[in-house]
Amino acid sequence: MNYDTFVELVARRARVNDEEAVQLSRATLETLTDRLTAGEALDLAAQLPLPLQGLLRPPDEEAELFDAAEFARRVAERAGVTEPAARDAVRALFETLHEAVTGDEFDELVAGLPDDYQALIEPTPTRITRHA
Repeated sequence: MNYDTFVELVARRARVNDEEAVQLSRATLETLTDRLTAGEALDLAAQLPLPLQGLLRPPDEEAELFDAAEFARRVAERAGVTEPAARDAVRALFETLHEAVTGDEFDELVAGLPDDYQALIEPTPTRITRHA
C-alpha cells in the first residue's frame, strides 16, 4: 500500500482530514514503537510506506509494558487531541495496518499486545461493512 492510500484510509476511518490523519498516524506509530521490541518495530516498519517507516524506530531499550488506556493517553498527548479522538485514530490506524501488512505480521503484532488492546484494534462496531 502506498503512503497516500494509507493516509486516505486513516483519514476516512477516523473521520478527519488528511493533515490530521498524518498527525494522528505519526502519534500512534510512535506510541506503538514504545510498546514494541526493536525486532517487532523493524519487522512492521519494513512493510509500511517509506514515509512511515522512520516512525517505527527501534527502541533504545526493551518494550515498555503499558495497557490500552495508557496507549490512548500517550497518543492523545502526542497528537494534541482528546482521548476519545485518540482511540478513534488508533482504531483507524490498526484497521489500516491490517490491510497494509501481511496477515502474519499483523497477527504477530496483535498477539504481542494484551487483551485490553482489542477495543483499540477491532474496527468500530457501528461501522457497516458491505460485501459485494
